[in-house]
Amino acid sequence: MQTLIQEFHVVPGVAVKGILAELRKEAIEVVAQTYLAHERGDTINPDSYFLRFPSEPANRIIALPAAITDTDGDQSVSGLKWVASYPANIRWGIPRASAVLILNDSRTGYPYAILEGALISAQRTAASAVLGARWLNGPQKNIHRLSIVGGGVISRNILETFMIDGWSFESVGVHDLDDASAKALSAFGGQIGLPDVQILSLEEALTADIVVFATSAGTPYVIESGTFRAGQIVLNISLRDISAEIIAESYNYFDDVTHCLKANTSPHLAEQKYGHREFVTGTVAAMIRGDIRPAKDKPLIYSPFGMGILDLAIGRMVYEIAIKDGSAIAIPSFFGEERRW
Repeated sequence: MQTLIQEFHVVPGVAVKGILAELRKEAIEVVAQTYLAHERGDTINPDSYFLRFPSEPANRIIALPAAITDTDGDQSVSGLKWVASYPANIRWGIPRASAVLILNDSRTGYPYAILEGALISAQRTAASAVLGARWLNGPQKNIHRLSIVGGGVISRNILETFMIDGWSFESVGVHDLDDASAKALSAFGGQIGLPDVQILSLEEALTADIVVFATSAGTPYVIESGTFRAGQIVLNISLRDISAEIIAESYNYFDDVTHCLKANTSPHLAEQKYGHREFVTGTVAAMIRGDIRPAKDKPLIYSPFGMGILDLAIGRMVYEIAIKDGSAIAIPSFFGEERRW
């Protein structure tokens, strides 16, 4: 009797990295289509679950379960991203975040692959950021000034995705409390062909035409009303850097409103402070569909919560390529029993 259980594979980081390097532009379109599927109701994306440690409040491990459904059946997938965030890791010269992604067969529920997930998470985050910038800024991709607050792995991916998507910048700046991280991102910018990436003060960074927040901040530190000007684009990727007051005086776009207004994100703080959601403007999917068009008489803030469906969409694509090119490692007899009798 032939088993319905798929052979189990591991896709290690070296394979994931190589595959993603060829998929950066395609990843933006995959993220866009996944957002549209989500608004059609073709996804399941419950709340993230946070494992926190009372004696180490900066550390957390997050479970993001999700599913993408498909009426034809061949593109359905379920799974889980299990991602750890330990900010002190940077002191030891290792990345803050680590993750694995599990893919489950939609027919049987059996997991059929585990992939290194931090690279996938970084790429889907970068793709979402650049997609948001596309729709907030319009077709013009020649920008005077870009700045990034936070000099880690996510920032490197965002910079590279901007470049591959055809953006150009007259100047690029980076701000990070950790000088080594700022210098590393500046050097990386030079490696991918950007103009001289300057290290800026926070005040200087906040004046750029597009400001990207990609930090591990847990509470707002950019708090002054009027910090951002009309038409300025803020990619609020790390979600907790700016105050409720800034959210309230801006146009606010999301990947999913309900998900983002939780866990004391900046928009969630605004809801708690003001007791309403009138600051919510719409979603990136609504912009893609043409249901709403961004106005420029206030700052424009994009706050993507980072849903597990994005990891599944990118991860499934990576898995399929890894199977075809032989870089996925088969684990024979991973399951102890593959038949009921």
